[in-house]
Amino acid sequence: MQQQIKKVALRNLQIEDYKQLKESMIEAYPDMENAYWDEKHIKELLAVFPEGQLVILADDVVVGSALSIIVPEKTAYKLHNYKEITGNYSFSTHTKKGEILYGIDVFINPNYRGLRLGRRLYDARKELCEQLNLKAIVFAGRIPNYLQYADNYSPKEFIEKVKKKEIYDPVLSFQLSNDFQPVRVMRNYLQGDKNSQEFAVLLDWNNIYYEEEKKLINVEKSVIRLGLIQWQMRLLRNLDALYEQTEFFIDAVSGYGSDFALFPEFFTAPLMADFNHLSEAEAIRELAKYTDAVKNKMQEFAISYNINIITGSMPFLEDGHVYNVGFLCRRDGTSEMYRKIHITPNEVFHWGITGGNTIQTFDTDCGKIGIVICYDVEFPELSRLMADEGMNILFVPFLTDTQNGYTRVKHCAQARAIENECYVAIAGCVGNLPKVNNMDIQYAQAAVFTPSDFAFPSNGIKAEATPNTEMTLIVDVDIEALKELHEHGSVQIMKDRRHDLYSLKKLK
Repeated sequence: MQQQIKKVALRNLQIEDYKQLKESMIEAYPDMENAYWDEKHIKELLAVFPEGQLVILADDVVVGSALSIIVPEKTAYKLHNYKEITGNYSFSTHTKKGEILYGIDVFINPNYRGLRLGRRLYDARKELCEQLNLKAIVFAGRIPNYLQYADNYSPKEFIEKVKKKEIYDPVLSFQLSNDFQPVRVMRNYLQGDKNSQEFAVLLDWNNIYYEEEKKLINVEKSVIRLGLIQWQMRLLRNLDALYEQTEFFIDAVSGYGSDFALFPEFFTAPLMADFNHLSEAEAIRELAKYTDAVKNKMQEFAISYNINIITGSMPFLEDGHVYNVGFLCRRDGTSEMYRKIHITPNEVFHWGITGGNTIQTFDTDCGKIGIVICYDVEFPELSRLMADEGMNILFVPFLTDTQNGYTRVKHCAQARAIENECYVAIAGCVGNLPKVNNMDIQYAQAAVFTPSDFAFPSNGIKAEATPNTEMTLIVDVDIEALKELHEHGSVQIMKDRRHDLYSLKKLK
């Protein structure tokens, strides 16, 4: 990771972005002369199709862009060159009556590569294609590594070898990994593209949701995918070993398109093995020294894997007190801390942990969520206050040593799902840590619970992991089903409360 980024944002291009856009384009195309759009061209593009021009910002600086027009299907698939498809750079070929979203440029400033920002632009372009109800995305991609192989392979042979991963091309390999399929070789496509020998590959991505009769599509995401990590406690050599194991799971759940990754309570506990000669209270304070570093690494993973991460929990030292905290690391680069409010007798006796005092919900790109840690879920007031603020999903990282403790967490989590008409996701640790005092054994079964009505499973369990086995659980939850439940459910718990007899409110 070449740049330390605090915030990532994706939005539509504005003319005020032009200077930064130009600078990033020059950085992105060092092998091509005048490889940037003039300001007048950008103005023309924004005038005809503003919603099709996307930029990605890192710390409020434009570091990449995806530019597009809409063209008829016949125009997109017939032989053409770059000058022709753009109407001699006037974009006169753009028409709202077209069926194809044609990509005329995608780039990322090389100083910000390695964070999967290009993938994020491609995903946003796919969403735009779906929202506009267009048949496909089509563009002609460069093959900049072809120059090295031109004496030995034809463009067609080169493409086949890239597809088989026998040859790597930074552009074509990336496009293939993003589900774009080669259609044909384009000759004399982009004048001056010496590295590609002026060849390009026409590629397309089909919109499976396309309907002949256009309709408005709700841009707000309805189905949210959750990735729950059932974490195996194991002795770790050092902090890097923890990062390696953490990234493995984030890579796995993000690979399935998860919007959230949920880690368990105290999943960093294996690092306490180095402090086992100390008392439990001293060891937990030593472990707390790793928390800032772990949080920063999680934030980096959230950006690079384009996933919101709920970091379970870790000890946190503040003003001489130890708190049990976690972080919501959003994929846009922002983060917020949450604190365990209700502390178990064991945590107080062995570790001297202090309870937090903030009850809050969190806004995400998938709607409003709540987070409580383990014992907190056994106190219904917390999640009810969160539900009153519009929470749709409650996340519960937990750590239980016996099946008795797990049963309390499970059944209370199920109750929270029913009484608050929301989804509840729980994830815990499994295995044992014989060389860490007060962390001997763990019992867990990750799960997602639902309300109990006809739109949901009859037992209120959307999915469960295998008990006491390291694994991930990937689960889709439908927010629209909750909205339907709130208004038309067999029972309407949130509506039917007797506010004339009782009320619940925060004191702080």
